[in-house]
Amino acid sequence: MILKYPFVTEKATMMLEREGKLQFLVQREANKQDIKRVVEDLFDKEVSSVRTIMTMKGEKKAIVGFVDEKAAEEILSRLGIM
Repeated sequence: MILKYPFVTEKATMMLEREGKLQFLVQREANKQDIKRVVEDLFDKEVSSVRTIMTMKGEKKAIVGFVDEKAAEEILSRLGIM
């Protein structure tokens, strides 16, 4: 599975509220196209952007933006996080 789990911190929550973006920890081998395809398939929401960063712990984090501004909140609600 490319997506490991949603990355929910105070900073990630502020990004969700301001920009409507979600953060996920992903496999190190995953590229942006793979991440976009998996998120669109799993949650049935159109992805507008994917940024990836390596954390200080050596994990890969993806920041995913959506076309629909409320998509991120709906996804977290569906996962039972919000």
